[in-house]
Amino acid sequence: MSDRKKITLPYLYEKYQRGEPITMLTCYDFPTATFQEQAGVEMILVGDSLGMTILGYESTLPVTMADMIRHAQAVRRGAPTAWLIGDMPYMTYQASVEDAIRNAGRFMAEASCDAVKLEGGREMADRMAGIVAAGIPCMGHLGLTPQSASSLGGFKVQGRDAGRALRIIEDAAILEEAGAYSILLEMVPDRVCQIITERASIPIISLGSGPHASGQLLIFHDMFGLYPRFRPKMAKVYGNAGEVILNGLKQYVAEVQDKTFPQPEHWFGLKDDAFAELAALLKEKETD
Repeated sequence: MSDRKKITLPYLYEKYQRGEPITMLTCYDFPTATFQEQAGVEMILVGDSLGMTILGYESTLPVTMADMIRHAQAVRRGAPTAWLIGDMPYMTYQASVEDAIRNAGRFMAEASCDAVKLEGGREMADRMAGIVAAGIPCMGHLGLTPQSASSLGGFKVQGRDAGRALRIIEDAAILEEAGAYSILLEMVPDRVCQIITERASIPIISLGSGPHASGQLLIFHDMFGLYPRFRPKMAKVYGNAGEVILNGLKQYVAEVQDKTFPQPEHWFGLKDDAFAELAALLKEKETD
């Protein structure tokens, strides 16, 4: 485990003020969280992307609060000092400010999260403001917002035309005014991200939106070749763990079938005297 101090909001803001990039990754389980803790990842997002990467859905929409809470609890146990963000799943905040506050509070109370994240711009500003007023740090999310992918035309870059770019820029300012402590820009053109970063007084995090942000986010499963359906352009692969795992599984199947596994070092034995005693007991039972 890491021996670093707990990451706090003042720490993140101090780093932002110094112009030092903030590190952020997604995480969904305890073992991965322990690795990210040891590596020094500062912000960990328990994303509703777990619906696709972990649960095998085609989108994030089927993910429930129960799913999110369970995975956030596991990640917190593995990464006790990271700044942990719970991703608000579909329809847990869109219906009303009250729903938004109640479900955001569940992340804090039940999973020991440090913050929550919600998708959307001006139309979600009152939800953002309500959550923040309840004392819960909240991150915004603009650009490609997966929960609204169908209305955005699919998983595509957002803000390539001037009108849409302007709206994203305006939405970022609106979310900051509503109290967002940070904003994630997903698949936004780099120059649009740069404009938002230069105008903002809060950290802007880039997911496929270029180098000009205050920090970077990647989806863990994309980084290590663990999502079999596709590999996004924005993902740098730091190691093909998926290939290693697949090769290992194939080798296991082959070794079981040709009886080269297990070897003596892979099983537990019984000493001769204990076995002799057992044989005697069995024989005695049989003659009763």
